[in-house]
Amino acid sequence: MCHPAWRLARIAAQRLTDLARLRRVRDRIDREYTQPLNVEALARSANMPAGQLSREFRLAYGKSPYAYLLTRRIERATALLRHSDLGITEVGSAVGCATPGIFATRFTELTGMPPAAYRQAPAAEPQPA
Repeated sequence: MCHPAWRLARIAAQRLTDLARLRRVRDRIDREYTQPLNVEALARSANMPAGQLSREFRLAYGKSPYAYLLTRRIERATALLRHSDLGITEVGSAVGCATPGIFATRFTELTGMPPAAYRQAPAAEPQPA
């Protein structure tokens, strides 16, 4: 019979391994957000079933892998809209959105305004410390 502490140590070690895998998935999303990524491909690269990856990713980071990917894309799009002369369709394409409609819809959901309105809105002034 194994000592009970060994079982707990094995569980803790497995948890650390799983967190390392999730961090690699998150890092891949951060690096390759412009590429077509899906949960199945991310799960294969992490050696996990897609459902398990989604559940564990949500527990670790507060959102699903797909929601995290969209957040990264829209964060980059906001910077491009503010600091580049690219058209809205070109910005959507540059951040990896498949169609202008999907880009506009997701952008509006996450920022509260369409891309054109965001570009025209004045930038928020930094608050003095």
